[in-house]
Amino acid sequence: MQALLRLHDMAFDIIDRAAGTWLMPLLARFTFAATLLVYFWSSAMTKLGDGPLGLVRPSVGAYAQIFPRQLEAAGYDAGQLSILHWLVVMAGTWAEFLLPTLVVLGLATRLAALGMIGFITMQSLTDIYGHGADAATIGAWFDRLPDGVILDQRLFWGFTLVYLVVRGAGALSLDALLRWRTVPVPA
Repeated sequence: MQALLRLHDMAFDIIDRAAGTWLMPLLARFTFAATLLVYFWSSAMTKLGDGPLGLVRPSVGAYAQIFPRQLEAAGYDAGQLSILHWLVVMAGTWAEFLLPTLVVLGLATRLAALGMIGFITMQSLTDIYGHGADAATIGAWFDRLPDGVILDQRLFWGFTLVYLVVRGAGALSLDALLRWRTVPVPA
């Protein structure tokens, strides 16, 4: 029995070492890339206006996604909204491009993952309060249905990102490469 326990411990010690340094952070970033990268980029693309100036002139749809009630009150004329609305829409749009890219590349990963957690929180609150999501869309924890778009689905998103905030991007990342390049060489 002791030999079996030693074999178990030896095998899982190897897995623990690999998992902590490169495997799990890489899998977390891969999971994010495979499931959420294109989702967020596609969402950001719907917020850009027409032509080259669309990069700084968001579409009416951008305001409708982020400020649905305020845009409705303005008669769907985004020009009646304030500069603050424009700043929030621009920050949200560029965050949807930049933060997922940083997470996937493993560059400033902890800050980018923390930013994504904040982004997803605001997205969820906007869905609930701004768009009036129904109970089925919101979902509930500890029920028999795992398909709530907001509570169930976004909990998985958040866990992946919390893991990256806590553990970082791992050994196979731009963060690690930059850290390695800045380590002083002993004389």
